[in-house]
Order: sequence, then C-alpha cells, then structure tokens
Amino acid sequence: MNSPLPVPGALAKPGIRADCAAMRWNKAFAPLVDLVFPPRCPLCGAVLGQHGGLCLACWQGLAIPGGPGCALCQRPLPDRTAEQGGDAALALADAALGNWICAPCMAEPPRHAGVAAATLYNDISRQIVLGFKHGRRIALADLMVRLMVPRLPRLDGEWLVVPVPLHRWRLWRRGFNQSALLARGIARAIGQPLLVDGLLRPRATPPLGHLGRKRRAALLQGTIRANPALASRLRGARVLLVDDVLTSGATTDACLIALRKAGVKTARIACFARVIDDTHAIATHHDHADAERETGPKTLAPEA
Repeated sequence: MNSPLPVPGALAKPGIRADCAAMRWNKAFAPLVDLVFPPRCPLCGAVLGQHGGLCLACWQGLAIPGGPGCALCQRPLPDRTAEQGGDAALALADAALGNWICAPCMAEPPRHAGVAAATLYNDISRQIVLGFKHGRRIALADLMVRLMVPRLPRLDGEWLVVPVPLHRWRLWRRGFNQSALLARGIARAIGQPLLVDGLLRPRATPPLGHLGRKRRAALLQGTIRANPALASRLRGARVLLVDDVLTSGATTDACLIALRKAGVKTARIACFARVIDDTHAIATHHDHADAERETGPKTLAPEA
C-alpha cells in the first residue's frame, strides 16, 4: 500500500489559519470515510494510506521546477556553473538571488513581477489539470494548492489574490471557475484577501488551441477587464494572479493589462503548471481540447 506523499512546507508557511475544530472532526471521521471510500491515487487508482495525495509512481512523474531558472518567468535555464569558475554553489547562489533572466524576457520584458509554478507541464500534471477542470474532480484543488503554496515567494504586506476569470457561459457550462477554486485555497493558506470577481470576462473567445501567441493576444484584446465596482480596492494594490496552466501567457497578459489599467501597483502570477518550449506540443493538444470544451453550445454562447 502506498502512502500519499506530503507536500513539504505547505502547512508550515507563516499566516496559515487552521480551523482546529474542523481538523478534529476530519480526523475523527477519517476511518469511516476510508472504509466507505478507500483512499486511491486520483491518477492511476493505486491504493493509498490516506486521502489527499498521489502514489509514489505518479509523484515521481511530476516535473517540479528546480535548479537555475529565469527570475521572471521561471523558465529553466542551462547550468552556468562553468561561468562561475566551476563553483556549483556560487552558481546556485547567483540563481537564488534572481540574477538570471532568460532571453525571451530580456527581449520582451513581461508585465508581471514573476511567475511561481508548482510543476512543469507534462503528462502527469496534464492528467491532474484535465481531471480537475473537465472531469469536475474539484477535490484535486486541495492537492494543487498544497503544491502551489510552497513555490510562492515571500509576500510582504497585503496582496489581493485574484483568479483568471471565465466568461459567464463557460462558467455556466462547467459549473465552477477552476482558477477561483485555486485562488480561494491559496488565499486561505497564505492569509491574504481573495478578490474572486476582481476581473471580469464579458466577451467570450473562439477556440485558441491551434493559434500562435500573437493571434491569441489579438483575440483576447478587450475580453478581460477589471471589475469597476472594485476600482478603489484595486487601485494601488499588489495582486497575485492565479491560473491553473500558464501556456503562451496570452490570457494572463490580458489580465495584467486590465489590472494595470485599474491602477494595480504590481502583479505576480501563480499557476499549477507552467508550459515551456519542449512541452509546447503537449500543451497545444491540451489547449485545443480545452477550447472545444469551453466554447459551449453556439446557440447559448455565440463567439464574438
């Protein structure tokens, strides 16, 4: 029997508010729940010791960002130990200080102040995302949040946690906004306020999966805006923008533009999975399937 692997650091981060009474009830009823619903890995079905984790094989299949990476977008970078005279410790220290910027970010500086991704997009993270978003297994949100929280940088002062919005017909079709569920869990874990409707998506978009970054950006132009009812709350604020998958960055970029127009001081992005170049082919397949599911009946949600 496999035991679910814990996510280190997720429950030890300062500012976490634990409901002790609820925890005691959960612990008391856990054996009964396990009897009725035996704990299994949500991906492969392997038997687990308790609910809420992955089996060893699936855990090992996750690609956790590590080693040198871009300080802005978290894109993995080549080992630069040779540039530090062969001193690996010095090279890692240099990376930890945020001194490394990738070529794409230097060529086109991003609108955000940094990306925190729990995983790199691969087959395992894809299964989690699809099960969560399209399989409606919303219980996976807790696992995803516990992987996302330790990747966040230190956030001093107040940060508004804002999810990437869905168009109302997509929300109606799916029944929930996956980014909002993640944002709620993160806000609770780090003790920051949640602004679930900080951004609005009044206009739907056609399928974007087969399109390049520029075309996606063109179609997304004007589709996302800040909630005018919360203008005073957003003005001068610092925002943690939450999404499930960061692919080309076109959607989050549209969100950042809207936040900047609303007067937001700075914004960071938190996502569960980050697509990089060598996994783009997989991501494109995912996006295409995603777009087809999200578009919905054309009689109900005509695309602009």
